[in-house]
Amino acid sequence: MNGFVGQYEHQMDQKGRVSLPSAFRREADGDRFVLMQWEPRYLTLFPEEKWRDVQEKLLEFRRSEPEAWNQVRMIIGQAVEVSPDKQGRILVPSTLQAAADLSGPVLLIGNLDRVELWDPATYGEVVQKQSGDFDQFAHKLFG
Repeated sequence: MNGFVGQYEHQMDQKGRVSLPSAFRREADGDRFVLMQWEPRYLTLFPEEKWRDVQEKLLEFRRSEPEAWNQVRMIIGQAVEVSPDKQGRILVPSTLQAAADLSGPVLLIGNLDRVELWDPATYGEVVQKQSGDFDQFAHKLFG
């Protein structure tokens, strides 16, 4: 199967490590990821292959928009490379933990080409409560 799918809840330990589900580790082509926050309230974990695509878009944006240099700096400045340890855990730096309000339980959500890390309460508030008319949307996709 292709793509990151499903959701898993894992406990973040006191050192800021959280288990990356084995299904997500298998789906990634390699063990290197880039972790960053590009939208408020959650983190995004890009597998190395997808990160190359994002990096190309950032380079093109910087080349074509001279005023974009600072935006690119801000994005890249808070991104970190992570690799699962032998137990399959990734380390979430304290700055990113604080940015996404992560501590204790962490919800890891597959989102096709990437993985998102959410505080479970925030996920319920933002995603589930603001999903709109899901039946109509689902019917367009699967109906």
